[in-house]
Amino acid sequence: MKLKIVTYPDKRLRQKSLEVEKFDSELHELLDAMYPFMMQTNGIGLAAIQVAHPKRVLIINIPDEEDMQNDDNLIEMVNPVIVGKKGTTTYQEGCLSVPTFYEDIERFEEVKVNYQDRDGNTKTLEANGLLSIAIQHEMDHLEGILFIDKLSYSRRKKFEKEYKKYQKEQKNK
Repeated sequence: MKLKIVTYPDKRLRQKSLEVEKFDSELHELLDAMYPFMMQTNGIGLAAIQVAHPKRVLIINIPDEEDMQNDDNLIEMVNPVIVGKKGTTTYQEGCLSVPTFYEDIERFEEVKVNYQDRDGNTKTLEANGLLSIAIQHEMDHLEGILFIDKLSYSRRKKFEKEYKKYQKEQKNK
């Protein structure tokens, strides 16, 4: 399966992802393709909608203490739902769908998530730190929300100006 990142301002990123009902080979193929693709693009998280598949599917792989991403740390979440949240924190986020742009975003410090694995088994995960941030970021994608939507009005206007310049530079390459 060949995947390609959908980048802002593509309208597909605003699409609300559909709940997965079939835990079949098609889902497994998508998950199996998403992981190496995310690793090649230096991501720590990827929602299916970012590769043009509007399904409630996301993957996350947080680097360990040596800043390495280990296959054992891969988390696949299907139909995730946040069932608990605590505290707030601010973290500088970036996004494969909004290349070269980073911004401080406020999120919940801790989240508790119910989800299904690739075979439809129900799981619960309690997360804090970068894992909590990544889960919230990727789950926003499932709702058609980008991290830039969380910026103040003035910061958003500045972003739009900077991003138009970036797009122009990319076209001229």
